Amino acid sequence: MNEVIIDEDGNEKIKVILIGDSGVGKTNLINVANGGKFDEDTRATLTASFVKIHIDVNKRGHNLYLWDTIGQERLRSLTKIFFKDSRIVIFVYDVTTRTSFENLPDWVKEVNDTLGNNYIKGVVGNKIDLFLNEQVKEQEAESYAQSIGAKLCSTSAKTDSKGFYEFLKTLVEDYDKVNSKNVPNNDNHKKIQLNPEEQKKKKDKKCCK
Repeated sequence: MNEVIIDEDGNEKIKVILIGDSGVGKTNLINVANGGKFDEDTRATLTASFVKIHIDVNKRGHNLYLWDTIGQERLRSLTKIFFKDSRIVIFVYDVTTRTSFENLPDWVKEVNDTLGNNYIKGVVGNKIDLFLNEQVKEQEAESYAQSIGAKLCSTSAKTDSKGFYEFLKTLVEDYDKVNSKNVPNNDNHKKIQLNPEEQKKKKDKKCCK
């Protein structure tokens, strides 16, 4: 994996992109994970943008820069610009629209053409609240996710406000397993906090001869 970048506060900076067809719910997933409300009238994203979300994993802080990319076919060439330096890529489909699931291999190929296989993968099946219109069974999606070395999350940005956020945490944990050894000055980012009594004992020990 690439070198880990640490910001001035000691948090790891991780670029995360959401990829998938237009209308699968990428924007709402990000908004809800960031503490916002689900918007029934969200329009198709016409320009890539990001939000920053802080997540603590393994006693270290991580600043995730979540990029909401363009899903429209005619604008795909613009989306590729934002693949660079991505550490986690989440492929999103709509469980009620089979074509959005069948198009995932194309999205994976486009990302791999830029990043190789040098990133953590996730697959999200969104809109499970519309289960009566489901066109993609979870078992099929799980099988596909495993075939590309990804974890699967079945959720709804509308009814499951914590689902995608918790999934992000599991992906960051996977990222950590691969990258923790690459953290600059790793020992400096694992400071052990002593309670007041222990601090006093340590101070007294240094003062005495």
